Amino acid sequence: MSEFADAVIAITGGASGIGAACAEVLAARGARVAILDRNIEQAQEVATRLGGTAIHVDVADEQSVADAFAQVETDMGPMVGGITSAGIVQTPKPPSETDMQVFDQIYQVNFRGTFLSLREMAKYMLPRRAGSLVALSSITARRSTPLHAYGPGKAAVTNLIGGLAAEWGRAGLRVNAIEPGYTRTPALQVQIDLGHRDISLMNENSTLGRMVEPSEIGTVAAFLLSRDASAVTGVSMAVDAGFYHVGSWAPYGGVRSH
Repeated sequence: MSEFADAVIAITGGASGIGAACAEVLAARGARVAILDRNIEQAQEVATRLGGTAIHVDVADEQSVADAFAQVETDMGPMVGGITSAGIVQTPKPPSETDMQVFDQIYQVNFRGTFLSLREMAKYMLPRRAGSLVALSSITARRSTPLHAYGPGKAAVTNLIGGLAAEWGRAGLRVNAIEPGYTRTPALQVQIDLGHRDISLMNENSTLGRMVEPSEIGTVAAFLLSRDASAVTGVSMAVDAGFYHVGSWAPYGGVRSH
């Protein structure tokens, strides 16, 4: 029997993209998934398909986050794991053209919302002295990009993970992050369709010569939540098809084909 059998795992942003992919992987391994999302209709579709429960949340709203996780505990039982995948993307623009309302919203959702979600899940897990949390950061946390709110916000998430891992580790709670590379999600496809991303360049900028599939993020998230990762905490793991290791090859003609 899978260790995730009947395990309650909550996933913010679970109605689409990476969050939905994580839910699919975990549900296939026996977990009971709570799909938390602002789009409750889409969350319900995913939850129905996976035998989970859909719960509305706006991660930018502190009370909404508190109420959502309280509902998970009441309706489904004690959470043993959680994934924070709720987030919004940014259109690359020069700083002089950056809309500060958009800038603030990105921080409010991507960083503040991640903190609030982790804090509320930990509130239930800490007294039980067990649990595992995974936050979705990004490769932009460690690389320069023209995403002047999104990238620094993800860097803040990566930094936060180390602090929370140290804060809660003695109580038996592990906290890790995943830094996805270019991942083939609906949100990225919108950016491609708008002409803000080039598929050929994204493929070229990885050692494997391709983008990441959402299910590949889900598989790593399941590992980090599992007993197999029992000594892993405070880690931000790149799942990027090798994006980190390509840039330094450019002056030498790029990564070679074999």
